[in-house]
Amino acid sequence: MNTFARMRYWFTLCLFTVGCCSGLLAQGPTTVTSADIYLRMKKLNVLGTVLYVAAHPDDENSRLIAYMAKDRLYRTAYLSMTRGDGGQNLIGDEQGVELGLIRTQEMLAARRVDGAEQFFARAFDFGFTKSTDEALKTWDKDKILSDVVWVIRKYQPDVIFTRFPPDSRAGHGHHSASAVLAHEAFVAAADPSRFPEQLKYGVKPWQAKRILWNGFNFGGGVIAANEDQLKIDVGVYNPILGKSYGEIAAESRTNHKSQGAALTPARGQSMEYFTLVAGAPAHSDPLDDVVTSWKRVEGGEKIEGMVNQLTQDFSLLHPEKSVAGLVEIYKAINQLKDGYWKTQKLKEVQQLIEACSGLWLEAVVRTPYAVQGDSLAITFVLNNRLNAPVSVRSISLESYDTAYRQQLEGDKNYTLSRTIYVSPKKAVTQPYWLADEMSPGSFNVRDQRLIGDPQGGPAYEAKFKLVIGGEEMVFVKPVQYKFTDAVKGELYQPLTVLPPATAQFEPSLLLFTGKEEKPFWVEAKNNSRRMKIPAMSLTQTTGLATQQKGGSLASGFAWSAQPTAAMSQLTTANLLFDGKDTALEMKTIAYDHIPRIDYFRPARERFVVADLKTAGHRIGYIEGAGDKVPQALQQMGYEVVMLKERDITSALLKQFDAVIAGVRAYDVHDWLTDRHDVLMDYVKEGGNLIVQYNRENLGRVSNNIGPYSFAVSNIRVTDEHAKVNFLQPEHPVLNFPNKITDKDFEGWIQERGIYFAGQTDPAYQAIFSMNDPGEQEQKGSLVVAHYGKGTFVYTGLVFFRELPAGVPGAYRLMANIIALNQKKGF
Repeated sequence: MNTFARMRYWFTLCLFTVGCCSGLLAQGPTTVTSADIYLRMKKLNVLGTVLYVAAHPDDENSRLIAYMAKDRLYRTAYLSMTRGDGGQNLIGDEQGVELGLIRTQEMLAARRVDGAEQFFARAFDFGFTKSTDEALKTWDKDKILSDVVWVIRKYQPDVIFTRFPPDSRAGHGHHSASAVLAHEAFVAAADPSRFPEQLKYGVKPWQAKRILWNGFNFGGGVIAANEDQLKIDVGVYNPILGKSYGEIAAESRTNHKSQGAALTPARGQSMEYFTLVAGAPAHSDPLDDVVTSWKRVEGGEKIEGMVNQLTQDFSLLHPEKSVAGLVEIYKAINQLKDGYWKTQKLKEVQQLIEACSGLWLEAVVRTPYAVQGDSLAITFVLNNRLNAPVSVRSISLESYDTAYRQQLEGDKNYTLSRTIYVSPKKAVTQPYWLADEMSPGSFNVRDQRLIGDPQGGPAYEAKFKLVIGGEEMVFVKPVQYKFTDAVKGELYQPLTVLPPATAQFEPSLLLFTGKEEKPFWVEAKNNSRRMKIPAMSLTQTTGLATQQKGGSLASGFAWSAQPTAAMSQLTTANLLFDGKDTALEMKTIAYDHIPRIDYFRPARERFVVADLKTAGHRIGYIEGAGDKVPQALQQMGYEVVMLKERDITSALLKQFDAVIAGVRAYDVHDWLTDRHDVLMDYVKEGGNLIVQYNRENLGRVSNNIGPYSFAVSNIRVTDEHAKVNFLQPEHPVLNFPNKITDKDFEGWIQERGIYFAGQTDPAYQAIFSMNDPGEQEQKGSLVVAHYGKGTFVYTGLVFFRELPAGVPGAYRLMANIIALNQKKGF
C-alpha cells in the first residue's frame, strides 16, 4: 500500500462508525468507530496494567493516562482518594456530597474520553489542608489504606504511578497523603497478613513491579531532576485517532466543568518525568521488563497469532467480517485456566464482537422513575445492523425471564415489551457510598465488593442471551429512561427506584432571632398509583414547639415552630410517616453534561437560634458561581433582589442598603469589570458593596474590584478552629448591630477562609488576623475601606459554607457587614 493509499485508508477508518450502546450518558449511547475497533483489536495482544494514584478529581495526569491507554494500549485506571466533595463549585450551588456526586460523573465522562477506568477510595474531601498527618487522621488512615490495597489486589497493576510526592512539595495535605498511601499499599498489597479479610472475596496478594513518582510539584509544575532522569514523550500524535495525546487530554479535562478545569489543547512534544519510589528499577521506560504478551498466561501463546491475523484482515467498511475470527479467539481464551487475564480478555473480545456486529441492544422505559410496589413497562429493542450470524435465546431481568428465540435478520428492529412488578422490597436507587451514615472523614460501605467502584450498578439490568457464530454470550445493558427533547434530541437518563412517598421541608433551615413563631412547609409527594401518603408527624425536639396548621396533599402542609428557653443553637426534627418510619427526601441534580443524579436523605428540618439584630432591609445580590447565601439572607429578614448585568445602573443600585457579589462573581461575569465605575459610584454615594472571595487577578495587584488596589492571594486558613484575633476591636463591623466575640467563631465547618486579600492599599483596614498551626499570621480575611460616603468590603471568610450550615456567628457577622453604611450611634 503506497503512502497516499495508506493515508486515505486511515482517514476513512476514522470516519466509519458503528453504533454501540454503552455507558450511562445524558446525551445518548456512544458510537464506536472502525478506528476504535482497530485499536481495541490491537489491545487484545497487550496484557499489561497501569494504575495512577492521586487525591482528587482533576489531579490525574490526563495526558499520560491517555497515552498509556490509547498508545501503549495498557489497561489504565485512575484511583482518586476522594470524590472532590470539599472543593468550590463553578456551575451551581451544590456543596459537600452533592458536589462529590457531580464530580464523580465528570470523572467518568473524562475517562470515556481518555480511555481509562476510574476508581475511588472512601475518603471524604473535607477541604484544603496543609498537613499530611491531618489528612490521614481525618480519613482514618488504615481504612483508606485498605481501600488502596483492595484496588491494587483487584486490578493487579504492573506499574503504579503517583501524581504527588509524600511531602510538602505536594502543596496540599490530601495530595501528599495520597502518595503516602500509595507507597504503603504497594508493599501491603503483596502481604497476605495485611487486610486478610479481603482474600475471601476472590482477590489475592499482588506485587506490582514498581511504583514511580510522575514528577510534579503543586506550585511549580513538572520537576526534571536531571537529563538522566527517566522520561518519555507523551505528546505524540496518533494518526488513527487524528489527535495528539495533549489534545485528547484537553478534551478529557474539559469534562471537569464544576472546577472550570478546561485546558487549551497541546500539540507537539511533551515530556513526562519519573522517579523510582520502590520496586524494580526502570532504565529507559517506566514499563521496562513488564511482560505484556500472551506468554504471561499459560497456554496463551497461540492467541497472539490469531489476534495478529485478525488485525491484518480487518476491513474498515465491513467490520462484521471479523466476527467469525473474534468468536474463535473467544473460544480459545475460554479454554484457558481461570484467571485475571482470561476474565479481562473475554470481556474485551465480547465487546469487540458487539461492535463489529453493529449490534443494538437496549432496554428502555418511558418514565424516569419506578416506584416500589408499582408496575413498570419495559421495552427491549434489538437490531443486528451488519447482519452478523446472531440469534436470541432469552431476555431476562431479575424475576422476569422469557425464552424469546429469534434469528436476527440484518438491520431489522425487533421489539419486545413487558411489564414487571417492582417489589416493595426493591432498594431505592442510592449512590452506594451514601447508603450508610458517613464517618467524619470517610464514607462507610458494608459490601467489600463495592469499594473502589465509581458509581455502583443501575437500578435494573437486562440480560440478552445471544448465540453469535455458534457461541453463547450474555450481554448486560442498563434499563434506562429514553425520551426525545424538542431542542436536545434523543436523550437517555438513568432509571431511579422511588419509595411510594417522599417529602421535603421548605425552607430546609429555619432561623430564629428570638421567641417568635415561624411557619414552614412540608411538601409530601405521592409517587405511587396504588398507595396513599401515610400520616405525618415530626420527631420530638427539646426546646421547640411545633404544630401542624393545615393544608392538603395538593398544596402541601403548613406547620409552625416556636423555640422555648431550653432550645440549643442548632437542632433538627425528622418527618415521620405513620409515626415510625423516617420519610425520605429525594434530591435531584441535573446538568446537561452529566446524567441526572438522584439521591435520598432523611426528610429533616434544621432550626437555628441566633441572637441576631439587623440594620438595613433591601439587598441586591449578584450571583456568582453558585451559593446559598441569598436564601440565608432571606432567613435573616432581608429582602433580596437578584441582580443581572442590566440591573447594574446608578438609578437602580441606590435603592439597596447593600449590594453583595456572590462567590467568584468576578470570575464568571466579565461584565462586572465593565460595571466597575458604576459600582464605585454606588459606594461613593453612600452604598455598601460587599465582595465575597474571588480568584480573578489571583496574585496580581488590581483596582478593578474595589476602590483601591489589592491582590486576591492564594492565602487560606484551613483550620476551622483557628483562633481569630480582633485587630480593630472598636470597628463598627465588630459592634453594630451585634457585638462580635470569640463565641461567634465557634462551630465553623471545613475552614475559616480562602483567597484572602493581599498587598492591600493603606486605605483598607484589616479586621481580623488568623493562621493555621505553625504559620504566620494572615490579615486579609476581611478588609474594609471607606470611599466617599460609603463602604467597600472584601472577604475571604467562607460565608457560603457557614450560613447554609446554620452557624449562628456567621449570621451575626454578616449582619454587621451589611450594616456598615447605616447610622450606628458611635
